[in-house]
Order: sequence, then structure tokens, then C-alpha cells
Amino acid sequence: MGRRNQPEEPPTDPSGWLLDNGLSQFLIMHTNEIKYMCMLGYTFLHGTKVFSKVPSTAPLSYKFISLILACTGGGIMVPIFINSIPVPLSTDAYPVAIFASFILHNYFPILREVMRLSPLFTGLVVFLYETQRAYVVMKLTVAAGAAIPASDFAFPIFGPIFCGAIAGCGGAFLPLNKGLDPIKNGLAPNMLSALFAATFIHLFLSTSLSNGIMNAAKKTHVIVALGFILFGLQQKFEIDVMDPFGKKKAAATAAAPKVKAEAKKQD
Repeated sequence: MGRRNQPEEPPTDPSGWLLDNGLSQFLIMHTNEIKYMCMLGYTFLHGTKVFSKVPSTAPLSYKFISLILACTGGGIMVPIFINSIPVPLSTDAYPVAIFASFILHNYFPILREVMRLSPLFTGLVVFLYETQRAYVVMKLTVAAGAAIPASDFAFPIFGPIFCGAIAGCGGAFLPLNKGLDPIKNGLAPNMLSALFAATFIHLFLSTSLSNGIMNAAKKTHVIVALGFILFGLQQKFEIDVMDPFGKKKAAATAAAPKVKAEAKKQD
């Protein structure tokens, strides 16, 4: 009698905890409802930036087109680079979300004031915005890596990284008559974060670093999204990383009157 075949145990995933929670499922936007929610937050935050810069007397068409370019700049430029269809033309949900945000900003400008005064509302919008931005950077970096053929190395290196970086900040350069003005004073924080994220995504997924890791792409997506959210909140609320609770700043503020009083006495 031969031995009975023992059922094979499913392979264990040491890093499975990265995906086995509700937050990660939200960050990878595993349902259409989450995608639409993040799109609305993404376009709303871009609308806050656009409507704060565009003159109130500008025509509606100018405001609307400016919002489209700000929201989908990277999604327009990168697909053109890799001979694909721009995001506004291939994804019908984007124009719907952009139009909804345009209506909100144009006819309910008080929402921008609410966002300025409410840290909770601001944090929620930043969370949705960065989740969507991570999705865009992830998707277009991987797409560029698949579309660009290898040249001098085993896989394309710089092309996908450049495309991923542009995916996360391309709206800053549109319309193209801005030239290099957006980086005249150096790279903006969202440009740097997109560049680092695209580098991490491409090199991790294209090399042996990801060998043996189950669902490597999804786990990479979660890490990038978390990084974007934390960095976005830090930039928005101007949190000092070395003093996150503001104790040093509070102590310096409390000591300022004493220092002024002593200076007056010495005078």
C-alpha cells in the first residue's frame, strides 16, 4: 500500500499582513465606490488650488479647462509618451469627478473656507487626494515599464521612472506656456515624492528585490499610498518631524515675551 497523498499546505505569506486589513484594501481602491470617492477628493483639492489662483472674473471655460489640466496633467502627458490614450479620454469617471468639483467650487466657494478652517475636513481631503495620486503614479509607472523596451540594460530604467514622476505632478506644468516656472525655485514637495515613489516602484518590481513576494505590486501600492498620505499631511499641516507635537515651538513662543522684556531692560 502506498502512502496517501497528503494535501499540500497553502504557501505562507510572511508579509500578508500588509494586505489583510481594511485600510490597505481602501488604499489599493479595490472597489469602484472607493475609486470614485478618491477621485472626488483628488479633484476637489486641485480645485482649491486652481480657484485660489484664477481671478474670480475669469470666464467659466477658463476655470474649467484649468481644473482639467491640473487634475489630469500627468494622465495626459505620460500616455502620450508611451503611445497610449490620455486618462481624461479613456476614463469617463474623471471628467464626471472634475465637473462635480468644478460645480462645488464655483457655486459653493464657502467650502474652501471650511477646508481652511477645519483640520478634520482638510485631513480627510488630503487622505483621499494622496490615495488617488498614489494610484496614478503606480498605474502609470507600471504601464511605462511595460511599454518602453529595454535598451542598454536588462530592463528600461530611467524612462518608467521619469514617467511615474510626471504622473504624480504633471499638472503643475500644464498648460505648457508655463515653461520651467514650476521648478524655478526647486522641485516642489509633491514632485519629489512622486520621483521617489516612481523610483521605488519601478526598481522594486523590476528586479530580484520582489522575487518570492506574493502580491508584490499590491503591497508596493500600499506602501507608496501610506508614504504619500503621511508626507501630504506633514506638508499640509507643516508638522516639524523633529518636534511633531510642537513642544519646542510652544516653549519658544512662551519664552518670547521674557526675552523681549529682558532686552528692553538692557536698553
